[in-house]
Amino acid sequence: MRLLIRQTTKEPILTAFARNLRAGLSACARKGRLSDLLDQFSASDYDALLNDWLIWARDDQLPPSGDWRIWLLLGGRGAGKTRAGAEWVRGMATGAGPFTHRSVGRIALVGETYADVRDVMIEGVSGILAVHPKHDRPDWKKTRRQLEWSNGAIAQAFSSEDPDGLRGPQFDVAWSDEICKWRHPDQTWDMLQFGLRLGERPRQVVTTTPRPMPLIRRLMADPGVHLARAATRANAGNLAPGFLDQMIRRYAGSRLGRQELDGELIEDREDALWKRDRLETMIVDKAPPLKRIVVAVDPPATSHAKSDACGLIVAGVDEAGMAYVLADGSRNAASPAEWAGRAIELFHRFDADCVVAEVNQGGDMVTAILEQADRLVPVKPVRASRGKYTRAEPVAFLYERGLVRHVGALPKLEDEMCDFGIDGLSAGRSPDRLDALVWALTELMLKPGGDPKIRRM
Repeated sequence: MRLLIRQTTKEPILTAFARNLRAGLSACARKGRLSDLLDQFSASDYDALLNDWLIWARDDQLPPSGDWRIWLLLGGRGAGKTRAGAEWVRGMATGAGPFTHRSVGRIALVGETYADVRDVMIEGVSGILAVHPKHDRPDWKKTRRQLEWSNGAIAQAFSSEDPDGLRGPQFDVAWSDEICKWRHPDQTWDMLQFGLRLGERPRQVVTTTPRPMPLIRRLMADPGVHLARAATRANAGNLAPGFLDQMIRRYAGSRLGRQELDGELIEDREDALWKRDRLETMIVDKAPPLKRIVVAVDPPATSHAKSDACGLIVAGVDEAGMAYVLADGSRNAASPAEWAGRAIELFHRFDADCVVAEVNQGGDMVTAILEQADRLVPVKPVRASRGKYTRAEPVAFLYERGLVRHVGALPKLEDEMCDFGIDGLSAGRSPDRLDALVWALTELMLKPGGDPKIRRM
Protein backbone atom coordinates (compact mmCIF):
# COMPACT_ATOMS: atom_id res chain seq x y z
CA MET A 1 0.00 0.00 0.00
CA ARG A 2 2.84 2.42 0.75
CA LEU A 3 4.26 1.99 -2.73
CA LEU A 4 0.90 2.70 -4.29
CA ILE A 5 0.29 6.01 -2.58
CA ARG A 6 3.87 7.35 -2.60
CA GLN A 7 4.10 10.22 -5.07
CA THR A 8 7.01 9.92 -7.50
CA THR A 9 6.10 13.18 -9.27
CA LYS A 10 4.59 16.48 -8.18
CA GLU A 11 1.16 15.46 -9.55
CA PRO A 12 -1.48 13.96 -7.23
CA ILE A 13 -2.64 10.40 -7.57
CA LEU A 14 -4.81 9.89 -10.66
CA THR A 15 -8.51 10.42 -10.17
CA ALA A 16 -9.57 6.85 -10.91
CA PHE A 17 -7.01 5.35 -8.54
CA ALA A 18 -7.84 7.94 -5.89
CA ARG A 19 -11.50 6.96 -6.06
CA ASN A 20 -10.60 3.28 -5.63
CA LEU A 21 -8.27 4.05 -2.75
CA ARG A 22 -10.97 6.14 -1.10
CA ALA A 23 -13.37 3.21 -1.37
CA GLY A 24 -10.75 0.90 0.11
CA LEU A 25 -10.10 3.19 3.06
CA SER A 26 -13.84 3.43 3.69
CA ALA A 27 -14.15 -0.34 3.64
CA CYS A 28 -11.31 -0.67 6.16
CA ALA A 29 -12.97 1.90 8.41
CA ARG A 30 -16.27 0.00 8.34
CA LYS A 31 -14.48 -3.20 9.30
CA GLY A 32 -12.53 -1.51 12.11
CA ARG A 33 -9.19 -2.10 10.36
CA LEU A 34 -8.27 1.43 9.35
CA SER A 35 -5.84 1.97 12.24
CA ASP A 36 -3.99 -1.24 11.39
CA LEU A 37 -3.66 -0.10 7.80
CA LEU A 38 -2.46 3.40 8.65
CA ASP A 39 0.13 2.02 11.09
CA GLN A 40 1.93 0.54 8.07
CA PHE A 41 2.44 3.96 6.49
CA SER A 42 5.65 5.93 6.72
CA ALA A 43 5.45 9.56 7.78
CA SER A 44 5.89 10.74 4.19
CA ASP A 45 3.21 8.35 2.93
CA TYR A 46 0.84 9.50 5.64
CA ASP A 47 1.48 13.15 4.79
CA ALA A 48 0.92 12.46 1.10
CA LEU A 49 -2.35 10.70 1.91
CA LEU A 50 -3.67 13.53 4.07
CA ASN A 51 -2.81 16.24 1.55
CA ASP A 52 -4.04 14.58 -1.64
CA TRP A 53 -7.46 16.14 -2.26
CA LEU A 54 -8.35 13.57 -4.92
CA ILE A 55 -8.51 10.90 -2.25
CA TRP A 56 -10.85 12.80 0.07
CA ALA A 57 -13.00 14.74 -2.40
CA ARG A 58 -16.45 13.67 -3.51
CA ASP A 59 -16.98 13.48 -7.25
CA ASP A 60 -19.07 16.67 -7.22
CA GLN A 61 -16.14 18.52 -5.59
CA LEU A 62 -13.76 17.74 -8.45
CA PRO A 63 -13.62 19.74 -11.69
CA PRO A 64 -15.21 18.20 -14.77
CA SER A 65 -13.06 16.54 -17.40
CA GLY A 66 -12.81 17.79 -20.94
CA ASP A 67 -12.92 21.29 -22.36
CA TRP A 68 -14.98 23.63 -20.19
CA ARG A 69 -14.96 27.31 -19.30
CA ILE A 70 -17.31 27.65 -16.30
CA TRP A 71 -17.83 25.12 -13.51
CA LEU A 72 -20.88 26.07 -11.43
CA LEU A 73 -21.11 24.25 -8.10
CA LEU A 74 -24.48 24.78 -6.41
CA GLY A 75 -24.63 23.46 -2.87
CA GLY A 76 -26.27 23.67 0.50
CA ARG A 77 -24.68 25.35 3.49
CA GLY A 78 -21.70 23.34 4.70
CA ALA A 79 -21.73 21.10 1.61
CA GLY A 80 -18.01 21.59 0.96
CA LYS A 81 -18.24 24.24 -1.77
CA THR A 82 -15.50 26.44 -0.30
CA ARG A 83 -13.14 23.49 0.05
CA ALA A 84 -13.77 22.54 -3.58
CA GLY A 85 -13.01 26.08 -4.76
CA ALA A 86 -9.92 26.43 -2.60
CA GLU A 87 -8.50 23.08 -3.71
CA TRP A 88 -9.08 24.00 -7.35
CA VAL A 89 -7.18 27.26 -6.88
CA ARG A 90 -4.39 25.35 -5.14
CA GLY A 91 -4.19 22.91 -8.05
CA MET A 92 -4.18 25.65 -10.68
CA ALA A 93 -1.55 27.71 -8.87
CA THR A 94 0.81 24.81 -8.22
CA GLY A 95 0.29 23.09 -11.58
CA ALA A 96 -1.11 19.92 -10.05
CA GLY A 97 -2.81 17.34 -12.25
CA PRO A 98 -5.54 16.61 -13.09
CA PHE A 99 -6.50 20.26 -12.48
CA THR A 100 -4.01 21.55 -15.03
CA HIS A 101 -0.87 20.45 -16.85
CA ARG A 102 0.99 23.64 -15.93
CA SER A 103 0.62 26.31 -13.27
CA VAL A 104 -1.25 29.51 -14.07
CA GLY A 105 0.12 32.96 -13.45
CA ARG A 106 -2.81 35.15 -12.42
CA ILE A 107 -5.92 34.20 -10.44
CA ALA A 108 -8.94 36.34 -9.49
CA LEU A 109 -10.73 35.70 -6.18
CA VAL A 110 -14.12 37.42 -6.12
CA GLY A 111 -16.51 37.55 -3.16
CA GLU A 112 -19.28 39.73 -1.83
CA THR A 113 -16.81 41.96 0.05
CA TYR A 114 -13.06 42.05 0.58
CA ALA A 115 -13.70 40.78 4.09
CA ASP A 116 -15.53 37.74 2.70
CA VAL A 117 -12.67 36.95 0.35
CA ARG A 118 -10.20 37.26 3.22
CA ASP A 119 -12.19 35.52 5.96
CA VAL A 120 -13.73 32.71 3.90
CA MET A 121 -11.88 32.13 0.65
CA ILE A 122 -8.34 32.77 1.90
CA GLU A 123 -8.08 32.51 5.70
CA GLY A 124 -11.18 30.38 6.36
CA VAL A 125 -11.09 26.87 7.81
CA SER A 126 -11.63 25.49 4.29
CA GLY A 127 -9.89 28.37 2.52
CA ILE A 128 -6.83 28.49 0.31
CA LEU A 129 -4.26 28.77 3.11
CA ALA A 130 -5.79 25.89 5.05
CA VAL A 131 -5.76 23.43 2.15
CA HIS A 132 -2.04 23.86 1.47
CA PRO A 133 0.58 21.85 3.36
CA LYS A 134 2.64 24.23 5.49
CA HIS A 135 5.75 23.83 3.34
CA ASP A 136 3.81 24.74 0.19
CA ARG A 137 1.60 27.50 1.56
CA PRO A 138 1.46 30.80 -0.39
CA ASP A 139 2.38 34.10 1.21
CA TRP A 140 -0.67 36.23 2.07
CA LYS A 141 0.06 39.92 1.48
CA LYS A 142 -2.88 41.50 3.28
CA THR A 143 -2.13 45.10 2.41
CA ARG A 144 -1.87 44.25 -1.29
CA ARG A 145 -4.74 41.76 -1.11
CA GLN A 146 -2.64 39.17 -2.85
CA LEU A 147 -1.59 35.56 -2.39
CA GLU A 148 1.86 34.80 -3.78
CA TRP A 149 3.16 31.29 -4.44
CA SER A 150 6.84 30.41 -4.57
CA ASN A 151 6.54 29.61 -8.30
CA GLY A 152 5.36 33.16 -9.05
CA ALA A 153 1.61 32.53 -9.27
CA ILE A 154 -0.49 35.37 -7.83
CA ALA A 155 -4.13 35.43 -6.69
CA GLN A 156 -5.77 38.83 -6.27
CA ALA A 157 -8.82 39.56 -4.07
CA PHE A 158 -11.76 41.51 -5.50
CA SER A 159 -15.09 42.67 -4.09
CA SER A 160 -18.53 42.77 -5.72
CA GLU A 161 -18.93 46.14 -4.02
CA ASP A 162 -16.41 47.53 -6.51
CA PRO A 163 -17.01 46.06 -9.99
CA ASP A 164 -14.69 48.62 -11.56
CA GLY A 165 -11.85 47.14 -9.53
CA LEU A 166 -11.85 44.36 -12.13
CA ARG A 167 -11.17 46.81 -14.95
CA GLY A 168 -7.58 46.59 -16.11
CA PRO A 169 -6.33 43.38 -14.44
CA GLN A 170 -6.25 40.19 -16.50
CA PHE A 171 -6.32 36.58 -15.39
CA ASP A 172 -5.87 32.96 -16.38
CA VAL A 173 -8.56 31.67 -14.01
CA ALA A 174 -11.02 32.91 -11.40
CA TRP A 175 -12.91 31.64 -8.37
CA SER A 176 -16.19 33.43 -7.62
CA ASP A 177 -17.82 32.61 -4.29
CA GLU A 178 -21.46 33.10 -3.24
CA ILE A 179 -22.43 35.11 -6.31
CA CYS A 180 -26.05 35.14 -5.14
CA LYS A 181 -24.92 37.48 -2.32
CA TRP A 182 -22.97 39.86 -4.54
CA ARG A 183 -23.87 43.55 -4.20
CA HIS A 184 -23.58 44.25 -7.94
CA PRO A 185 -23.79 40.78 -9.48
CA ASP A 186 -24.23 41.58 -13.17
CA GLN A 187 -21.66 44.37 -13.30
CA THR A 188 -19.09 42.38 -11.32
CA TRP A 189 -19.62 39.26 -13.41
CA ASP A 190 -19.33 41.18 -16.69
CA MET A 191 -16.12 42.91 -15.65
CA LEU A 192 -14.65 39.57 -14.60
CA GLN A 193 -15.40 38.00 -17.99
CA PHE A 194 -13.51 40.75 -19.82
CA GLY A 195 -10.48 40.08 -17.61
CA LEU A 196 -10.30 36.32 -18.25
CA ARG A 197 -7.99 36.54 -21.26
CA LEU A 198 -4.66 34.97 -20.26
CA GLY A 199 -3.29 31.50 -20.87
CA GLU A 200 -4.36 28.67 -23.12
CA ARG A 201 -7.77 28.02 -21.52
CA PRO A 202 -9.19 30.71 -19.24
CA ARG A 203 -11.52 29.06 -16.73
CA GLN A 204 -13.58 29.94 -13.70
CA VAL A 205 -15.23 28.16 -10.82
CA VAL A 206 -18.40 29.50 -9.21
CA THR A 207 -19.40 28.18 -5.77
CA THR A 208 -22.69 29.33 -4.29
CA THR A 209 -25.90 28.45 -2.51
CA PRO A 210 -28.51 29.31 -5.16
CA ARG A 211 -31.12 32.03 -4.96
CA PRO A 212 -33.60 33.07 -7.67
CA MET A 213 -31.68 35.88 -9.35
CA PRO A 214 -31.12 36.67 -13.05
CA LEU A 215 -27.38 35.88 -13.07
CA ILE A 216 -27.77 32.41 -11.59
CA ARG A 217 -30.67 31.67 -13.95
CA ARG A 218 -28.55 32.62 -16.96
CA LEU A 219 -25.66 30.46 -15.84
CA MET A 220 -27.88 27.46 -15.20
CA ALA A 221 -29.50 27.83 -18.63
CA ASP A 222 -26.17 28.20 -20.46
CA PRO A 223 -25.28 24.88 -22.18
CA GLY A 224 -21.61 25.81 -21.92
CA VAL A 225 -21.69 25.82 -18.12
CA HIS A 226 -20.89 22.59 -16.30
CA LEU A 227 -23.40 22.36 -13.44
CA ALA A 228 -22.74 20.30 -10.31
CA ARG A 229 -24.86 20.05 -7.17
CA ALA A 230 -24.11 19.13 -3.57
CA ALA A 231 -26.48 18.88 -0.62
CA THR A 232 -25.40 19.59 2.96
CA ARG A 233 -26.01 15.95 3.91
CA ALA A 234 -23.28 14.86 1.47
CA ASN A 235 -20.74 16.47 3.80
CA ALA A 236 -22.24 15.19 7.06
CA GLY A 237 -18.99 13.59 8.18
CA ASN A 238 -17.27 16.98 8.31
CA LEU A 239 -20.01 18.84 10.20
CA ALA A 240 -20.55 19.25 13.93
CA PRO A 241 -22.37 16.32 15.57
CA GLY A 242 -26.11 16.87 15.64
CA PHE A 243 -26.02 19.90 13.34
CA LEU A 244 -27.54 18.17 10.33
CA ASP A 245 -30.24 16.38 12.33
CA GLN A 246 -31.25 19.64 13.96
CA MET A 247 -31.40 21.50 10.63
CA ILE A 248 -33.40 18.73 8.98
CA ARG A 249 -35.91 18.62 11.82
CA ARG A 250 -36.39 22.37 11.61
CA TYR A 251 -36.19 23.09 7.90
CA ALA A 252 -36.65 19.88 5.85
CA GLY A 253 -39.06 20.35 2.97
CA SER A 254 -39.43 24.10 3.48
CA ARG A 255 -38.35 26.62 0.89
CA LEU A 256 -35.49 27.74 3.12
CA GLY A 257 -34.39 24.17 3.80
CA ARG A 258 -34.45 23.15 0.16
CA GLN A 259 -32.41 26.21 -0.75
CA GLU A 260 -29.93 26.28 2.15
CA LEU A 261 -29.60 22.51 2.79
CA ASP A 262 -30.29 20.91 -0.59
CA GLY A 263 -28.89 23.65 -2.79
CA GLU A 264 -32.04 23.89 -4.88
CA LEU A 265 -33.09 26.95 -6.83
CA ILE A 266 -36.64 27.64 -5.63
CA GLU A 267 -38.71 30.03 -7.71
CA ASP A 268 -42.31 31.20 -7.98
CA ARG A 269 -44.08 32.23 -11.14
CA GLU A 270 -45.34 35.77 -11.06
CA ASP A 271 -48.73 34.68 -12.42
CA ALA A 272 -49.05 31.57 -10.23
CA LEU A 273 -52.24 31.04 -8.23
CA TRP A 274 -50.19 30.31 -5.09
CA LYS A 275 -47.10 31.94 -3.59
CA ARG A 276 -44.55 29.93 -1.64
CA ASP A 277 -44.08 32.46 1.16
CA ARG A 278 -47.82 32.35 1.83
CA LEU A 279 -47.96 28.55 1.72
CA GLU A 280 -45.19 28.22 4.28
CA THR A 281 -47.26 30.14 6.81
CA MET A 282 -49.94 27.46 6.49
CA ILE A 283 -47.81 24.48 7.54
CA VAL A 284 -48.74 22.84 10.85
CA ASP A 285 -47.31 19.85 12.70
CA LYS A 286 -50.54 17.88 12.98
CA ALA A 287 -54.26 18.07 12.30
CA PRO A 288 -57.03 18.22 14.91
CA PRO A 289 -59.87 15.67 14.95
CA LEU A 290 -61.44 15.71 11.48
CA LYS A 291 -65.07 15.15 10.58
CA ARG A 292 -64.44 14.04 6.99
CA ILE A 293 -61.43 12.74 5.05
CA VAL A 294 -61.08 11.91 1.36
CA VAL A 295 -58.41 10.44 -0.89
CA ALA A 296 -58.40 12.15 -4.28
CA VAL A 297 -57.03 10.40 -7.36
CA ASP A 298 -56.03 11.97 -10.67
CA PRO A 299 -55.13 8.85 -12.70
CA PRO A 300 -52.78 8.95 -15.70
CA ALA A 301 -54.09 8.09 -19.15
CA THR A 302 -51.22 5.63 -19.76
CA SER A 303 -48.86 3.56 -17.64
CA HIS A 304 -45.43 3.55 -19.31
CA ALA A 305 -42.17 5.11 -18.12
CA LYS A 306 -42.95 8.53 -19.64
CA SER A 307 -46.55 8.68 -18.42
CA ASP A 308 -47.88 11.47 -16.25
CA ALA A 309 -47.79 10.85 -12.52
CA CYS A 310 -50.87 9.62 -10.71
CA GLY A 311 -51.90 12.41 -8.36
CA LEU A 312 -52.89 11.07 -4.93
CA ILE A 313 -53.79 13.59 -2.22
CA VAL A 314 -55.32 12.97 1.21
CA ALA A 315 -57.22 15.85 2.82
CA GLY A 316 -59.77 16.37 5.56
CA VAL A 317 -61.92 19.05 7.18
CA ASP A 318 -62.59 19.75 10.85
CA GLU A 319 -65.75 20.90 12.63
CA ALA A 320 -64.71 24.54 12.27
CA GLY A 321 -64.50 24.27 8.48
CA MET A 322 -60.70 24.31 8.26
CA ALA A 323 -59.25 21.97 5.62
CA TYR A 324 -56.05 20.00 6.22
CA VAL A 325 -53.95 18.48 3.44
CA LEU A 326 -52.64 15.36 5.15
CA ALA A 327 -50.44 13.61 2.59
CA ASP A 328 -49.15 13.58 -0.97
CA GLY A 329 -48.97 9.96 -2.03
CA SER A 330 -48.55 10.58 -5.77
CA ARG A 331 -46.73 7.99 -7.85
CA ASN A 332 -44.72 8.38 -11.05
CA ALA A 333 -45.12 5.96 -13.98
CA ALA A 334 -47.47 3.75 -11.96
CA SER A 335 -49.52 0.96 -13.48
CA PRO A 336 -53.28 0.92 -12.79
CA ALA A 337 -52.80 -1.80 -10.19
CA GLU A 338 -50.04 0.20 -8.49
CA TRP A 339 -51.87 3.53 -8.23
CA ALA A 340 -55.12 1.83 -7.22
CA GLY A 341 -53.31 -0.12 -4.51
CA ARG A 342 -51.68 3.06 -3.28
CA ALA A 343 -55.05 4.84 -3.14
CA ILE A 344 -56.58 2.00 -1.12
CA GLU A 345 -53.60 1.94 1.24
CA LEU A 346 -54.01 5.68 1.88
CA PHE A 347 -57.76 5.23 2.38
CA HIS A 348 -57.22 2.71 5.17
CA ARG A 349 -54.23 4.47 6.72
CA PHE A 350 -56.15 7.72 7.18
CA ASP A 351 -59.54 6.10 7.86
CA ALA A 352 -61.04 8.07 4.98
CA ASP A 353 -64.70 8.35 4.02
CA CYS A 354 -64.27 7.78 0.30
CA VAL A 355 -61.96 7.88 -2.69
CA VAL A 356 -62.69 10.72 -5.11
CA ALA A 357 -61.52 9.72 -8.59
CA GLU A 358 -61.44 11.75 -11.79
CA VAL A 359 -62.88 9.65 -14.61
CA ASN A 360 -62.34 11.91 -17.62
CA GLN A 361 -59.51 9.76 -18.95
CA GLY A 362 -60.64 6.25 -18.10
CA GLY A 363 -64.38 6.53 -17.50
CA ASP A 364 -65.93 3.57 -15.72
CA MET A 365 -62.61 1.73 -15.95
CA VAL A 366 -61.13 3.96 -13.23
CA THR A 367 -63.91 3.05 -10.83
CA ALA A 368 -63.62 -0.61 -11.79
CA ILE A 369 -59.86 -0.65 -11.12
CA LEU A 370 -60.35 0.84 -7.65
CA GLU A 371 -63.19 -1.53 -6.83
CA GLN A 372 -61.09 -4.45 -7.99
CA ALA A 373 -58.40 -3.38 -5.52
CA ASP A 374 -60.95 -3.26 -2.67
CA ARG A 375 -64.65 -3.49 -3.41
CA LEU A 376 -65.57 -2.32 0.10
CA VAL A 377 -64.02 1.11 -0.42
CA PRO A 378 -66.58 3.72 -1.54
CA VAL A 379 -65.52 5.42 -4.76
CA LYS A 380 -66.98 8.75 -5.89
CA PRO A 381 -66.33 9.41 -9.59
CA VAL A 382 -65.96 13.05 -10.64
CA ARG A 383 -65.74 14.47 -14.14
CA ALA A 384 -64.14 17.76 -15.16
CA SER A 385 -66.35 19.98 -17.29
CA ARG A 386 -64.15 23.07 -17.00
CA GLY A 387 -60.46 23.78 -17.53
CA LYS A 388 -57.82 23.14 -14.87
CA TYR A 389 -57.22 26.82 -14.12
CA THR A 390 -60.92 27.57 -13.75
CA ARG A 391 -61.35 24.63 -11.38
CA ALA A 392 -58.26 25.62 -9.38
CA GLU A 393 -59.28 29.25 -8.81
CA PRO A 394 -61.94 28.57 -6.12
CA VAL A 395 -59.47 26.31 -4.31
CA ALA A 396 -56.79 29.02 -4.44
CA PHE A 397 -59.34 31.40 -2.94
CA LEU A 398 -59.76 29.00 0.00
CA TYR A 399 -56.03 29.43 0.66
CA GLU A 400 -56.31 33.22 0.37
CA ARG A 401 -59.06 33.16 2.99
CA GLY A 402 -56.81 31.12 5.31
CA LEU A 403 -59.08 28.06 5.27
CA VAL A 404 -56.44 25.45 4.39
CA ARG A 405 -53.47 24.03 6.28
CA HIS A 406 -50.74 21.61 5.18
CA VAL A 407 -49.69 19.00 7.72
CA GLY A 408 -45.94 19.10 7.27
CA ALA A 409 -44.16 20.32 4.15
CA LEU A 410 -45.34 18.82 0.86
CA PRO A 411 -42.56 20.06 -1.45
CA LYS A 412 -43.51 18.40 -4.73
CA LEU A 413 -47.14 19.42 -4.42
CA GLU A 414 -46.16 22.94 -3.39
CA ASP A 415 -43.78 23.19 -6.36
CA GLU A 416 -46.69 22.52 -8.71
CA MET A 417 -48.93 24.98 -6.88
CA CYS A 418 -46.36 27.77 -7.14
CA ASP A 419 -45.68 27.03 -10.81
CA PHE A 420 -49.31 26.87 -11.94
CA GLY A 421 -50.58 29.79 -13.99
CA ILE A 422 -53.28 30.35 -16.56
CA ASP A 423 -51.33 28.32 -19.14
CA GLY A 424 -50.61 25.46 -16.71
CA LEU A 425 -47.14 24.52 -15.50
CA SER A 426 -44.23 26.41 -17.00
CA ALA A 427 -42.60 23.35 -18.57
CA GLY A 428 -45.84 22.06 -20.06
CA ARG A 429 -46.06 19.14 -17.65
CA SER A 430 -49.33 17.85 -16.29
CA PRO A 431 -50.16 19.22 -12.78
CA ASP A 432 -51.18 15.80 -11.45
CA ARG A 433 -50.65 16.50 -7.76
CA LEU A 434 -52.43 19.83 -8.04
CA ASP A 435 -55.35 18.24 -9.90
CA ALA A 436 -55.80 15.74 -7.09
CA LEU A 437 -55.60 18.54 -4.52
CA VAL A 438 -58.30 20.49 -6.35
CA TRP A 439 -60.59 17.44 -6.41
CA ALA A 440 -60.02 16.77 -2.70
CA LEU A 441 -60.67 20.33 -1.51
CA THR A 442 -63.57 20.80 -3.91
CA GLU A 443 -65.22 17.72 -2.42
CA LEU A 444 -64.56 18.81 1.16
CA MET A 445 -65.07 22.56 1.01
CA LEU A 446 -67.05 23.48 -2.08
CA LYS A 447 -69.71 20.77 -2.05
CA PRO A 448 -72.00 19.39 0.68
CA GLY A 449 -70.01 16.96 2.83
CA GLY A 450 -70.84 13.48 3.91
CA ASP A 451 -71.92 12.28 7.32
CA PRO A 452 -69.73 13.66 10.11
CA LYS A 453 -67.39 11.13 11.67
CA ILE A 454 -64.98 12.39 14.36
CA ARG A 455 -61.49 10.89 14.33
CA ARG A 456 -58.32 11.34 16.35
CA MET A 457 -55.33 11.96 14.09
